[in-house]
Amino acid sequence: IAPGQAFLAAVIARRMPKTVWIVCPSVRAQDSLYETILNWLPATQFLPEAEFAAVENVLPDPEIAAERLALLAKIDSEPGPHVIVTTRASLEQPAPKRGAVSAATLKIKRGATSTMGQLLEKLSGSGYERVAQVTTRGQFAVRGGIVDLYSWQAPLPVRLEFFGDNVESLREFDIDTQTSVRDLPKIDILLGAAGDQSAFVRDYIGKEDLTIDVEPDEAAENSTALSAQVVQISEGWIESGPEDFSGAFQDCDIGEFAVGDFLLAEAKRDQFIKRLNEWRKNKARIVVYFQTEGEIERFRELISADVLQDVDLVLGTLARGFCFPPADLVVLSAAELFGRFAPHARRRLYHAERHRAQIDFSELNEDDLVVHLEHGVARFAGLTRIPTTTNGEQEVLALEFANEAKLYVPLEQAYLVSRYVGVGKRSPQLSSLADSKWARAKKNAASSIFDYAGKMLVVQAEREIVPGHAFGPDTKWQHEFEHSFPFRETPDQMKAIVDAKIDMEQPRPMDRLICGDVGFGKTEVAIRAAFKAVMDGRQVAVLAPTTVLAQQHFEVFRQRMLDYPVRIEMLSRFRSQGEQRKILELLRQGGVDIVIGTHRLISGDVVFKDLGLVVIDEEQRFGVLHKEKFKELFKLVDVLTLSATPIPRTLYLSLVGVKDMSTIETPPLNRLPVETIVCGYDERIIRDAINRELERQGQVYFLHNRVQTIDRVREKIVDLVPQARVEIGHGQMHSDELEEVMARFVAGKIDVLVCTTIIESGLDIPNANTIVIDRADRFGLADLYQLRGRVGRAEHKAYAYLLLPREMMTIGAARKRINAIKQYSSLGAGFRIAMRDLEIRGAGSILGTAQSGHIMAIGFDLYCQLLKQAVAQLKGRKFQPRLEVDLRIDFVATNEAEFAQLGPERRIPAFVPANYVSDTGLRIKAYREIAETSTRDQFDRVQREWRDRFGKFPEAVDNLFLLAEIKLAAAKAGISRVEVRERKLMLTRRGEFILVDGKFPRLVAKATHLGEVLELTKKFT
Repeated sequence: IAPGQAFLAAVIARRMPKTVWIVCPSVRAQDSLYETILNWLPATQFLPEAEFAAVENVLPDPEIAAERLALLAKIDSEPGPHVIVTTRASLEQPAPKRGAVSAATLKIKRGATSTMGQLLEKLSGSGYERVAQVTTRGQFAVRGGIVDLYSWQAPLPVRLEFFGDNVESLREFDIDTQTSVRDLPKIDILLGAAGDQSAFVRDYIGKEDLTIDVEPDEAAENSTALSAQVVQISEGWIESGPEDFSGAFQDCDIGEFAVGDFLLAEAKRDQFIKRLNEWRKNKARIVVYFQTEGEIERFRELISADVLQDVDLVLGTLARGFCFPPADLVVLSAAELFGRFAPHARRRLYHAERHRAQIDFSELNEDDLVVHLEHGVARFAGLTRIPTTTNGEQEVLALEFANEAKLYVPLEQAYLVSRYVGVGKRSPQLSSLADSKWARAKKNAASSIFDYAGKMLVVQAEREIVPGHAFGPDTKWQHEFEHSFPFRETPDQMKAIVDAKIDMEQPRPMDRLICGDVGFGKTEVAIRAAFKAVMDGRQVAVLAPTTVLAQQHFEVFRQRMLDYPVRIEMLSRFRSQGEQRKILELLRQGGVDIVIGTHRLISGDVVFKDLGLVVIDEEQRFGVLHKEKFKELFKLVDVLTLSATPIPRTLYLSLVGVKDMSTIETPPLNRLPVETIVCGYDERIIRDAINRELERQGQVYFLHNRVQTIDRVREKIVDLVPQARVEIGHGQMHSDELEEVMARFVAGKIDVLVCTTIIESGLDIPNANTIVIDRADRFGLADLYQLRGRVGRAEHKAYAYLLLPREMMTIGAARKRINAIKQYSSLGAGFRIAMRDLEIRGAGSILGTAQSGHIMAIGFDLYCQLLKQAVAQLKGRKFQPRLEVDLRIDFVATNEAEFAQLGPERRIPAFVPANYVSDTGLRIKAYREIAETSTRDQFDRVQREWRDRFGKFPEAVDNLFLLAEIKLAAAKAGISRVEVRERKLMLTRRGEFILVDGKFPRLVAKATHLGEVLELTKKFT
């Protein structure tokens, strides 16, 4: 959409005292017009199209559905006038009847009288699903006096806290941390209207509303007569409309400037200044739009202040400039002046999936392998109840060891058990309760880990004494360059940038690893480091494992640095021999600042005048010989390594102080989750899935992992979708041929790529937004997770179709297969566990083969604990392993069964009651959290989070926290056992009782209370 069209639409809308609907021919046109019109009408609303998968009965994306409902409710309930940007297709999509959305909205205010029972009844009757923990729209959870609720139209879930029949507080909370983020005075809950789709969006256009039809010819095929007045805007004119506008604009021409007219290169700067003066003579108002403050600073440097007199420099997003003669207005775009298009800033503010989802006990399934800290590897046999000595029953975790030996772990000791995660696909042997093999395995691992950490520290110490180049502080141009970044940096991306620059300013060579998924912003870290090196007069080499990836880096680096005198070249087989010779000569003379290429850069004929920084992308994909060459060649220069393999957070924290690592874990804002559809193999679905992607000008991966039959599959797809350009890519092709295919796919010259798993992990192809995976049952969850991640990086919703043999979809299929299918389709536990598996593979690649063996033997979590201990000891830090304190207090019941049996006269409760946290998985997690607190800060944080999530503490939970506080105080004093027997306090330290005047201290209060035990224990700290 030409920006002039958006401006004309804004002029009309601003002069109308009624609601204006601006109708675009496509989603891309809508995004473009909306982004542009915000420059002049910031209150403009966006009504998205509901996107559907090519399978019946798959609901549209809940985020988009929620956004549509929220806007329709606003149109219904607020008189306006509104300005709404939408598409022709969106107007024809189903919607609730007018009035239904506002009629089905329940309004609740803080402090209002409302019973929890009535609310729960309404939610259940309106199709909301009751769950243990709210994770998506349309769900609610109940914990004591708290109701968590994610309404269909809400941006965030809300937490309602009741006190009797009063709504005591309303709070929005974070879906990932489950903690409150802000208080609300009132909320609107959409009840029944979400399922009502008996009308169309076009029914919301009122009789008095004005509809502006943008590019009507482009959408003529799908057009429907609109009942309201219609103004049709083409690129430079108005076709028809209300009388009061036709006179003003009938012959109005919006002159669009062609790209490249006013490039601010030396040759064209004079022409630009000449045109500015001409416009000024004609008394035109001149406005220039810049996307960032950095661009404005750069512009002021290039054009003198007297030339810029009376020129308005404003922040905004504009692809190109235009003239508007009726108002003597000239609007220019910095994107054109600097010779580049500003990247498209996505409108939607979705909550992307977090790649660091925590694995918790609510995801433990029967038959999963677990590690008991004291007894070793076991199989989880589920939750069960066993009789207690007091004739009651107690809920326990049942663990199965070697020789069918069973161990029952009470819920309050669940923190001793963690999921077993190893390296590779081999399963470990179950430990025996009858021998000491587990203790030996732990001891051997600890010894090896200590040696490994020691070697890493030696390597780091050697690097500290090697002289390197200390780069200077950031220059003015560096600040401008960083300000010109058109996206908002994520916090951990910003931290990685700062880490790298601090390293570069040290007088020793940098060796930093940056880990993060594709599209998370690693390249920008490298670009800023490279720019810093060039500003200091040094050269930069960027190595990529394939020519296609090198080409992609070349284009990104060149685009980012276009406004600055930085010469960037590429050495690869895409360059002729003559071009390569010329580049090599310039490198030797210092005429090239940044060179990008494959391992060609480490050939003998590549000589730098003054190399200062090397960036290595996807190092793990280079061969062993290449890696050795890197170490030899780049010993004295700064090295920044980028890896798309995710690294486990626990490993990252364990390696702090031994290896310089930065992790970028936060997905970019607005990344839409990928819709995952599991279905039987069906040619109709394949045809529809490909056609839908092609209709929105996208590309498709069709993954078929058998080279023998891949040609037949390509022929089948050509038959199904004859208009598509279909090609093949697999690992048995010659590398040059495969790279040629991938380059064509990246360039958009292939519509459907029929391929094996060879599709490159490092490539960023935002236009490929559908992946069809044939025989998904032959892949592990981790592989599916990675393959699914190839799509979902553009403004469109992405789809992953997992095709299974039809017989696997029948009722009679084996139970395990059906469970696997359920896992494949889940966006929850299955894929989060898969992510963990992937991280462990990453851990294996960082730590090496020998250490992977120890991870296999004792499990990943314990490995990380031991590594952290070893690093702390070797660095001379005082490492105090958390002292396990044995608590035995005769007047405390630590589970519900014991309390029910002995009663409040003989025991005080100290546990998490089922009526306070009803879900067993959450209760286990709660016990684990409280058991793992080892500092006062952690203790206070857990207390705050529990109060927020579960509500006011009952007596049993208050006492449980007092027990935890007693443990903290005892551990601080080196006390390993706290026992109270018949009011006597028996404290054990280093195997001996603590006595006062030769006697055990006694509790003096008549009522048994843990507060006194705590105060007495603290006296000995």
